[in-house]
Amino acid sequence: MKEFLLRYFTWWNGATLNTLFYTWRFGELVGHDEFGNAYYRKAGIDPALGFERRWVIYNGVSEASMTPPGWNGWLHHTVDTPPTEEDYKPHPWELPHIGNPTGTPEAIRPKGSLLRHGPRQANAGDYEAWSPPGA
Repeated sequence: MKEFLLRYFTWWNGATLNTLFYTWRFGELVGHDEFGNAYYRKAGIDPALGFERRWVIYNGVSEASMTPPGWNGWLHHTVDTPPTEEDYKPHPWELPHIGNPTGTPEAIRPKGSLLRHGPRQANAGDYEAWSPPGA
């Protein structure tokens, strides 16, 4: 019963019942990413949109930054081929995708931040402010 109520009243936790019903009725599973998100499309051109309808059902909280770059490009019609149909190999210098850590314990806190202990950055505050001539 708790799962039903969560699905009925919360849109930020996975998908609503309406989205799940639409996905069951019209959705064609395209693939999953490394975070467990599921990507779908409705075959054919949607008359209301004028192009193919594509969507994602997040694994857990609906957080757009948890969509990897390849899937983001496919969702936004930047590319027509989903990552599951490609043989892309990342460059050695590329880091794995991470979601936005803001507001979490993993948040990025540079030197000098009030939330990070230790000395501040050497260049923070070590400058002379510009003032216009004649002021």
